[in-house]
Amino acid sequence: MSNIGLIIEEKAADIGNFLVGRLLPFREKRAVGPFVFIDHMGPSELKDYQNLDVPPHPHIGLSTLTYLLEGSIFHRDSIGSALEIKPGAVNWMTAGKGVVHSERTPEYLRHSEKRLHGFQIWVGLPKHLEQTEPSFHHIEADEIPVWEEDGVQYKLIAGEAFGRSSAVPVHSKLFFIEIKTKEAKKISIGKDLYGEAAMYVLDGTVSTEGNSYGSKQLMIAKDTKLCEFEMSENGTVYLFGGEPFDEERFIFWNFVNSDKEMIDQAKVNWNDQNHDAFPLVPGDEKEFVPLPKAILNRK
Repeated sequence: MSNIGLIIEEKAADIGNFLVGRLLPFREKRAVGPFVFIDHMGPSELKDYQNLDVPPHPHIGLSTLTYLLEGSIFHRDSIGSALEIKPGAVNWMTAGKGVVHSERTPEYLRHSEKRLHGFQIWVGLPKHLEQTEPSFHHIEADEIPVWEEDGVQYKLIAGEAFGRSSAVPVHSKLFFIEIKTKEAKKISIGKDLYGEAAMYVLDGTVSTEGNSYGSKQLMIAKDTKLCEFEMSENGTVYLFGGEPFDEERFIFWNFVNSDKEMIDQAKVNWNDQNHDAFPLVPGDEKEFVPLPKAILNRK
């Protein structure tokens, strides 16, 4: 019997100049462990007149994780954070009761050709932290655990697994792992995982139980402990998952919460531009992403 419970093809979502591969949520699977939203961003070739410009927008009840493979993004938020993220580093922003942030091409790159490629991820917060004060952490690439076993390179981007812990200050038991191969290899890591698990194939192919899966596919395991597969040469896969929450998480636009009333209040606060609930972003106060009218009236 196959251990592959569900195969999700990457769905294209357009955000300005970028085609983003929306992996979660999916109709048949709303979350994997505490992960509620995953976007594969790019790879995009940007001309000297094309830039990433996502104006200030709000979040509640989640942590965002940005991990770049290529390119650069300048992050600003209502906490006062302002910095550039480059490949291999992690931006970890916990929205809690409410945060606002913007993501743009850095000034020094705005008039040159460039590439952008990476992941943008939302992780739900435990119920008791959904109304916590917002916070932001930037973890440099050299702080992320990287090791090699039998010619296979592992990177623990966030969470805990393999008896190791990432420096990213997560709020629940989870893992986000990169695995790279130069030669074809058999990978058996089920004993090191827990909760729910999904695998995204970025490069190469993955074979399991007599079937092969190529890039832009997300595979969700029925039984995490049976996580065993073969990777092709020059392969790259990402595994993410962890312990799911007891309560369902609701998602409306940029808001995540276990309580729909909190989401409804956040809609009103953002629509009214209530700066007590959602403060302005220092250095990026002139623009904001309006609340979609369809979202405001949706229960």
